[in-house]
Amino acid sequence: MNLRLSLPLILFLITVPQSIQGSIFQISSTTLSPKSPPYSFVSPLSGNVFPLGYYSVSLQIGNPPRDFTFDIDTGSDLTWVQCDAPCSGCTVYKPKSNTVPCSEPICSALHWPQKPECPDPKDQCDYEVEYADQGSSMGALVVDQFSLKLLDGSSLVPRLAFGCDYDQHFPSAHPPPATVGVLGLGKGKISILTQLVSAGLTRNVLGHCLSSKGGGFLFFGDSVIPSTVVSWTALVSPNNHYTSGPAELLYNGKPTGLSGLKLIFDSGSSYTYFNSKTYQAIVDLIVNDLKGKPLKEVKEDKTLAICWKGAKPLKSVLEVKNLFKTLTINLKNGRTNSQLQIPPESYLIVSKTGNVCLGILNGSEVGLQDSNVIGDISMQGTMVIYGNEKQQLGWVSADCDKLPK
Repeated sequence: MNLRLSLPLILFLITVPQSIQGSIFQISSTTLSPKSPPYSFVSPLSGNVFPLGYYSVSLQIGNPPRDFTFDIDTGSDLTWVQCDAPCSGCTVYKPKSNTVPCSEPICSALHWPQKPECPDPKDQCDYEVEYADQGSSMGALVVDQFSLKLLDGSSLVPRLAFGCDYDQHFPSAHPPPATVGVLGLGKGKISILTQLVSAGLTRNVLGHCLSSKGGGFLFFGDSVIPSTVVSWTALVSPNNHYTSGPAELLYNGKPTGLSGLKLIFDSGSSYTYFNSKTYQAIVDLIVNDLKGKPLKEVKEDKTLAICWKGAKPLKSVLEVKNLFKTLTINLKNGRTNSQLQIPPESYLIVSKTGNVCLGILNGSEVGLQDSNVIGDISMQGTMVIYGNEKQQLGWVSADCDKLPK
């Protein structure tokens, strides 16, 4: 499990004073695109749901630029890189007198609604982030230049604020990913997208396309979004999570009686999580549907909570997808309904021992209480669009193996 959803108690930012733009958002004039803003940025992704457990993007920071790999995360706001242990075998960022002092408005915004604890205004702006999987990250806010690729192939080099992380804790059962940090893609003012939008460089839209074969792409701006066939639904959350709903669940096209669900779309979560009641109802539907079919539950496989064994070890979910049914999320959007199809290959994985396992988990067991999270597994093969300008979420089936041009 790689669940990066920020806990409600530390959802940082609601407003940022405009005065921070002059001190933080500076652009290198030597690498500007010949086109005028707003720009669209696109970056290839690496990774997979299983066995790796996350999707990552490589970005260059500093001068001279160095490559850093980030776990992409729409469930949190702060971007951070490792500045010290426990980074093993990865690039470590070394600050050079570029820490943000407590007196900067962006530090106050980071800690809002609390105030930074700074005996001296010249002290560095420290932070601590806690995640829903009981992991945490601690460090200091810094500013440096990021080299970002535009859709036309040129680059832009804005100076952006991010975390220089020197102390991390992860749940013992879930070791840290090999990435050097987290790319915070939430709606808060400290997120990379919001900083770019505040500088007038891009539209307040981002999205990702996660390939079931591994990889995919991440984009900022709206140039790669198809002009038609996108399904849209309203974002309803007042906080920084991308939340939609109320939603009804269908199984094999038929009502399940599960309705009124609010769903958080979180690219920092490998799997999909439902509250206890909804999770158990889904498990019961699947188990009952498997009666008389050539799959038997196997307790010895601890890859996920529930796994089934076939007559012989499996190599792909495609070998047994016909034994399972499609889950459908029906989202009411005014007078119209938008449906997100989750076929078996978007909620199942094949374990290392060749069993098929359910990639839908009980969120109540990992500290999500009554929240429901749509994770990477259920967003594969789909372009998911976070349209902050109109407060809407969109999706469309796409070839995530090809980088848009």
